[in-house]
Amino acid sequence: MASDIYLIPLLPLIGFLINGLLIGRLSRPLVTIIGCGSVGLSLVLSIQAFLHLRSLPSAERVVEQVLFTWIPSGSLHVDMAFLLDPLSAVMILVVTGVGFLIHVYSVGYMHHDPGYGRYFAYLNLFTFSMLTLVLANNFLLMFVGWEGVGLCSYLLIGFWFERKSASDAGKKAFIVNRIGDFGFLIGMFIIFWQVGSLNFLTVSENAPHVFAMGGGLITATCLLLFVGAAGKSAQIPLYVWLPDAMEGPTPVSALIHAATMVTAGVYMIARTNALYIMAPDALMVVAIVGAVTAFYAATIGLAQNDIKRVLAYSTVSQLGYMFLACGVAAFTAGIFHLMTHAFFKALLFLGAGSVIHAMSDEQDMRQMGGLKKYLPITFGTMMIATLAISGIPGLSGFFSKDEILWKAFSSDHGHWLLWVLAVVTAALTAFYMFRLIYLTFYGRERMSDEVRSHLHESPRSMTVPLVVLGVLSVIGGFVGMPHIFGVANHFEEWMAPVVATHGAIAEHALASGPGSAAMEWLLMAVSVVLVVFSIYMAFRVYNRKIETATALRQRFALMHRVLLNKYYVDEIYGAVIVRPVVYGSLFLWKFVDVIVIDGLVNGIARVGRDASDLLRYSQSGRVRNYAAIFLAGVVILLAWFVFG
Repeated sequence: MASDIYLIPLLPLIGFLINGLLIGRLSRPLVTIIGCGSVGLSLVLSIQAFLHLRSLPSAERVVEQVLFTWIPSGSLHVDMAFLLDPLSAVMILVVTGVGFLIHVYSVGYMHHDPGYGRYFAYLNLFTFSMLTLVLANNFLLMFVGWEGVGLCSYLLIGFWFERKSASDAGKKAFIVNRIGDFGFLIGMFIIFWQVGSLNFLTVSENAPHVFAMGGGLITATCLLLFVGAAGKSAQIPLYVWLPDAMEGPTPVSALIHAATMVTAGVYMIARTNALYIMAPDALMVVAIVGAVTAFYAATIGLAQNDIKRVLAYSTVSQLGYMFLACGVAAFTAGIFHLMTHAFFKALLFLGAGSVIHAMSDEQDMRQMGGLKKYLPITFGTMMIATLAISGIPGLSGFFSKDEILWKAFSSDHGHWLLWVLAVVTAALTAFYMFRLIYLTFYGRERMSDEVRSHLHESPRSMTVPLVVLGVLSVIGGFVGMPHIFGVANHFEEWMAPVVATHGAIAEHALASGPGSAAMEWLLMAVSVVLVVFSIYMAFRVYNRKIETATALRQRFALMHRVLLNKYYVDEIYGAVIVRPVVYGSLFLWKFVDVIVIDGLVNGIARVGRDASDLLRYSQSGRVRNYAAIFLAGVVILLAWFVFG
């Protein structure tokens, strides 16, 4: 099995090359077979790789496959090599599993789009890039995948580039991520400077010997890496690109938000947990940014009317939970929530796509209502996903979110204020998600008669992935049940070799605080009660008495306007950063470049030209002119000597 690891990313790359090079020459069925089949085969190989790893003893679950030496340059030696361990095994299952379902769903969703072949080529490239990122055994190869998903996000967000809003959104995602990538590169340079290697296993092993625990250099390195993670995984202040990513096709939103790009930052921090454990100040920053981002994005989600935009801010919020977990050194909890979130968030986006498909591309929830009877499968699966993301006991989101809440409170790196922010965010999440459900599927039908006449459930190519994701959203959390339930936490045991291979340092950092089982039960009960109360309030406001929503909006008009306009952050960035850069660029162009630099160069040339124009009169070629000039010169010299 170790010899087949390279095939997992290679197959989607082959699919991209075939569909990409033969755009317009292949039939749609053949494009579908190549696009979906390549990822499906990668899923099969990923399952085999997982089973092979599981068959090994816990301490031996590390398989490296070196294909060839990529960069041999002095002390820099980088291999083209892949690493299969419990962490990368989880990631490839998520990427290929959820990615395959999204590919299948896209067959129905994009069926009539003229860019069908180009779409599947991009989707395959996206999958290849993400698989390269999570399987890489070194920072540099990871960065190749890191940049690959950034490129694909630009291509897919701006897929309908004929729309200016789509092309602008693609450029925004690309530029914001370049800011984060700059920090990632500097952090990577420092690691090579200190350790002399970019191999993950070597860095993890040697980091305690070359970095001082809590020292300034290791703290700066981790913070720089976190800048890259914040850009890729949409955390404050680099989150602004993700809501605009809704301009791409809905399956793309599901792929970006659930299975690929936005999880890259969380994965990178979990992969480098040996470094972060040595930098408690950096962990604190990660935890605070994660908690604040989770709460901040949830408040914005309360007021959005676009069904996809609600889910976009929900993604930003849930990513904040994952970073909060990593920031309190609960890396396993962060990856666990990454996995469960992939199930229910992909389901929510694909369900939203089914709604938009039925509503003739309408995305405003204020124009929906009463869709429950028209879209029974979409409604049922989206309800499951909404219950899961809300943290209702028994569903996947409950187990992963509760684990994060408990670690935020009890970890040596946690704090009760982090728990408060996280539990309030959980309540807000339940409220705005059930607001989405009630506005979309319940109440009065607010669509036009023409749209109503075309309402229908989506085809099987779209509903089957919804059902599969619905099942995963229900059962996906049982692999990580808390210890207080009296069962083994299989996910924690699975991840232990990756997270806890750093000796006493890791054991100290991951030790639980003074909390007891009774306290954990109490905090769990508090979070569940708050979530249930939020669901009840959403029911009262948006289903039982919809006029209450209007009254509240009018009463808190200023707050609603601020939330609806996303705290005016885009406008602030535009005024403080974008416009000064544009005006500065125009000044450099029109004054410094055109007037100063071009003026100086052109002025020198003009002086030479004018001087040449004057001198050319002395080179007429006429002897009498030369004799006259010679005579004039003699007269001037005689006058000088006589009268001078």
